[in-house]
Amino acid sequence: MNVRKHIYNQVIKKRLNEGLIGDEDNDTLRPDLKYYAFDWDDNIMFMPTKIMVLSENDDEIGMSTEDFAEHRLQIGQEPFKYKSATIINFAENPFRFFREEGDKRFLMDCMMAPVGPAWNDFVECINGGSIFAIITARGHNPETLKEAVYNLIMSDKNGLNRKKLEESLRRYDLLANESLNENMRPRMSTTIEQYLDMCKFHPVSYGSGSATSPEEGKNKALKQFISYCREQAKNLVQFILDNNPNIKLSDLTPKFKNDVAMSEPVEDVEEFVGEYTSLGFSDDDPRNIEASSEFLNKEYEKSPVNLYLTKGGKKTRFN
Repeated sequence: MNVRKHIYNQVIKKRLNEGLIGDEDNDTLRPDLKYYAFDWDDNIMFMPTKIMVLSENDDEIGMSTEDFAEHRLQIGQEPFKYKSATIINFAENPFRFFREEGDKRFLMDCMMAPVGPAWNDFVECINGGSIFAIITARGHNPETLKEAVYNLIMSDKNGLNRKKLEESLRRYDLLANESLNENMRPRMSTTIEQYLDMCKFHPVSYGSGSATSPEEGKNKALKQFISYCREQAKNLVQFILDNNPNIKLSDLTPKFKNDVAMSEPVEDVEEFVGEYTSLGFSDDDPRNIEASSEFLNKEYEKSPVNLYLTKGGKKTRFN
């Protein structure tokens, strides 16, 4: 393949990107191979959006997403008390504010909503330029979720920092540029829009998905994201090796708090990616997390995802 075409395909077209650790001044930058996946409601943000349920008096009552996680299996199955009323079923079009007709309201609510227990991880992820996925039971247009995140970044909401993200993207561009022969070096300048295009937005009830039983949709999205992350990591690691004859896989081994690798360096790129790629997923609904844990343990010999439960506003490791 023509070298210029290879560079275009691997760097500009695919826009490989990764969080980076190390010191660019001392030429020790390396990808951290760390990826993030987040549920939205009561995890990233405490949204004011309500699911509409029906009382025995035919009154519509708004139920918060946190309360819905508690009662969703009861609705329409057995009457129960909620806000001094007896709930017997869903109201007509109960998820009206969680679908495309609620896109504009979602964008407005995001700018005003309090942040949730996974917010600090969300800030760390974005300010560091790491790839992430939003995996939510909502049914908005995926582009609406992307627009919401863009708006949050551009407004520097609660620790999100547009300049830090731009600096992280610049550091990655520097690494990619330094990987190339000076005469072949493209002018790389990854924009925030291009960065978000590399991230994944999965509103699992968009289209025909179910908001009342989102577990299957979330697991499908998580499996897709795992494959995507591994492919991204493989492409990036291979690209660096191909363009840096003096770099070995062991030089790219991620370091941790004590600056020591997790295990002995491996020699195969596939094995390296499988060993060192780190992915975390947080969700406030215990049923979703339990279903994800069961799915991952069944699907993979070793679960590739660290799961975190954020029920009640507190983040705890699940597996």
